[in-house]
Amino acid sequence: MMSSKLYYIYDPMCSWCWGYRPIWDKLYSNLPSSIEVVYVVGGLAPDCDKPMPFEQQQMIKGHWRTIEAKLGTEFNYDFWQENTPRRSTYNACRASIAASKQGCQIAMVDAIQRAYYLRALNPSDISVLIGLAEELSQQKSLSVDLAQFIVDINADETEKELAQQIHLARELTQQGFPSLVLEVNGVRYQIAIDYQCDKKTLAAIAAIVNQPI
Repeated sequence: MMSSKLYYIYDPMCSWCWGYRPIWDKLYSNLPSSIEVVYVVGGLAPDCDKPMPFEQQQMIKGHWRTIEAKLGTEFNYDFWQENTPRRSTYNACRASIAASKQGCQIAMVDAIQRAYYLRALNPSDISVLIGLAEELSQQKSLSVDLAQFIVDINADETEKELAQQIHLARELTQQGFPSLVLEVNGVRYQIAIDYQCDKKTLAAIAAIVNQPI
């Protein structure tokens, strides 16, 4: 039997990943059930307690404006006035991994992205991430154990998993975030990201999965 995995290489605080969200959601929901989707955190920016330099803030705001203009993505620029931005995404990656242990990774990534880009909260802060987990724990459709999440986000096992996923992300692709890599019977294929439509991506995946390997 053919074994197929689609690796989604991302970072919860990557602005282009946020821009890709509407298409990724469609793609994810339309994939055949025979394809296993594997989320891989890429670790965009390591732990840092220093405030982000002004020039870097301006550069990232510029990325937001570009994505906004090209894709119509919504951003809340109040973030830059209401927080002390840090170039640090590893905590958000740890939160994603911790949530995955409870089967709630997708919900956590969604919560982080909405917190950062719409609610002007700072997911570089553990306290913000714990607050998001608490919100998720109050949703009846999810089964989030807040106390367990707090243990897991600080656990050595999560740190090891983060390192392994970052290593895997770099092994899979050098194309940045977001990226898609399809693995069929051990053979890997780079799948082009289309920010406007999921259909081309689905067709590309179907062509590979259906071809004889």
